[in-house]
Amino acid sequence: MNKTEAAYAARLALLQRAGEIQSFRFEPIKFRLADRTFYTPDFMVVMGDEIQFHEIKGGYVEDDAAVKFKMTAEMYPEFRFQMVFAEVKRGELRITRVREYGA
Repeated sequence: MNKTEAAYAARLALLQRAGEIQSFRFEPIKFRLADRTFYTPDFMVVMGDEIQFHEIKGGYVEDDAAVKFKMTAEMYPEFRFQMVFAEVKRGELRITRVREYGA
């Protein structure tokens, strides 16, 4: 887990303690997209009866990562997928943008 993911995990822990989410896990599942092609989202977040998958990015997204993310959201429409762009400055997590797909 890198420092941006760790800061996001701390944010999710606060949301869990506040009762805004039920639970979260880091990289708990791997989605099969094709033969020998998989996508592992950074976080699974459970909110009520909805399961979301969050991918945390520090700003730059490589083409293959973006394609896998979008493909997974299209293949698994029963889940909500969020690509969260964030940075950590002076120990504080700042979310700069969120792209949402699915559900």
